[in-house]
Amino acid sequence: MDELLLQVKDLTVSFPGRKKGDPRETAVNHLSFDIHRGEIVGVVGESGSGKSLSALSIMDLLPKDARIDAGEILFEGEDLLKMPPETRRKLKGFKMGMVFQEPMTSLNPVMKIEEQVGENLALHTDCRPDEIHARVVEALCSVGLEDAELICRKYPHELSGGMRQRVMLALAAICSPDLIIADEPTTALDVVVQEQILNLLRKYNREKHVAILFISHDLNVIRRLCERTIVVYHGDIVEQGNTVEVMEHPQHEYTKTLVARIPERHEDGENTENVLSLEHLDVYYEVGGSLFRRKSRKHVIHDMSFNVHDGEILGIVGESGCGKSTLSKVILGLHKDYTGTIRMREGLRPQMVFQDPFGSLNPARKIGWIMEEPLKVRGIRDAEERKRMVREMLEDCGLDPSFADRYPRELSGGQRQRISIGTALLMDTGFIIADEPVSALDVTVQSQIIKLIMDLHEKKHTTIMFISHDLDLVRRICRRVLVIYRGEIVEAGRSSEVYENPAHPYTKMLLAATRDDDRMRMTSSLIEKTQDADVKVPENFPGCPFILRCAKHGEDCARRKPDIVSLSSRHSARCTYAGGKKDGEDASL
Repeated sequence: MDELLLQVKDLTVSFPGRKKGDPRETAVNHLSFDIHRGEIVGVVGESGSGKSLSALSIMDLLPKDARIDAGEILFEGEDLLKMPPETRRKLKGFKMGMVFQEPMTSLNPVMKIEEQVGENLALHTDCRPDEIHARVVEALCSVGLEDAELICRKYPHELSGGMRQRVMLALAAICSPDLIIADEPTTALDVVVQEQILNLLRKYNREKHVAILFISHDLNVIRRLCERTIVVYHGDIVEQGNTVEVMEHPQHEYTKTLVARIPERHEDGENTENVLSLEHLDVYYEVGGSLFRRKSRKHVIHDMSFNVHDGEILGIVGESGCGKSTLSKVILGLHKDYTGTIRMREGLRPQMVFQDPFGSLNPARKIGWIMEEPLKVRGIRDAEERKRMVREMLEDCGLDPSFADRYPRELSGGQRQRISIGTALLMDTGFIIADEPVSALDVTVQSQIIKLIMDLHEKKHTTIMFISHDLDLVRRICRRVLVIYRGEIVEAGRSSEVYENPAHPYTKMLLAATRDDDRMRMTSSLIEKTQDADVKVPENFPGCPFILRCAKHGEDCARRKPDIVSLSSRHSARCTYAGGKKDGEDASL
């Protein structure tokens, strides 16, 4: 065992009470753990459990109203809490680095990437400007950003989510720290980008012997990355030990709850009556244009046709930027620039569950007021009845009825997402579009929300279009699935068939990012080669859009788009090498 690097002893963190005069509320309660050099330790727990506060305490980044009431944080044997502020500042960014959950809010929007990544070198070393530039380029290349010189000159908003997270990793690691703290670094990233980030962390650990404290609510990610796991519940450590042992033989009831699988979906009967039909849908954005130049069209969805059956849960899967969310906007009437036909059953009123709960909740209104709005739209005039229905929905979403008196800013991310979902469900519509509704939630809350969605589907025969980047989650709850790549449906069929026998190489890549079985190991090399979704073909390219990421492409793939191949009556793929027969009617996606 390597020498001890970090020891947290009896750490206690508190916040002021909700009302003036109330006693302080303990958020972290006598937390103790340690990390050895070169070790990867996972900290898992639901939203509000105190896992992130522990990391912020180590980095001296706690909110102003938070207070460390007791404990020690020993780094290389020295207590960080007793160090002079200037001495502690010199450790941050040099011997300890941190990767945050949301790089867009962590990176300075008005500073170019080179300046931000090189800032730690300027602060902690005697490097000349030309040396800093060379080190920054090297760091960006090491995290898989190939055109590093160009990226140096860009601002954060000009990069994709996956690229920004890579920049955060480069920033945290550029001074070769002994410890990297990664706080939910893969939350809400699609599974391909997620696996790439995990591979980079493994690389740092293996090549530079960096210790990593990895904080997450996702047990699957913890299992694939961490040697030891610490389970935190309501500010207390309830279980810790070897990751495999904790996962396979959990002792504490809370750990057992985390490990428990999301409920398997109920196999309902087949219903082919359509509530929504899309035919040859092309969606575009108008870009550019000036007094002397016409605007051009940027196409994001290409010739898409599919049906949504009455009462089904249809899964829409794809990585970031594939067109999933744009598709939902078109169906809701929020985006008008398209050609093709959209037919919806008369009287159907689609309701949206958004990915970002904070952006969809009015910050100036209390939760009760927000959740009563759809009830008013439904014509429920009795105020007491509305309040009763809001209380019931809060309980269904795993929240105390007293949350009705809180503001969105007073809730955690997971709690806000539950409010957002509950508000949509109160509309009691016949058709719900759920756009990544559980991507930022911990596994316990995910399970509750998925169960809520399935109960709604079963009791009220609600039709649900479930948009996600997680093919494994979609398999569990959806009867059919459509896999989208660059605005095109590349595979479609019954979830069980698509999952067990994926035909398109892109579907195999998505599955390889979440599965450990031997069938998917060969595909994993594709993930390592692919720079998230940044490998692109020109928009007017005549061939297959996946060609630059595919290991099996042939000459035909560059000359023309693949035909739809029917693999069975319920499974088809748009790939020349998918096998099966080419068949017009039966192969319809």
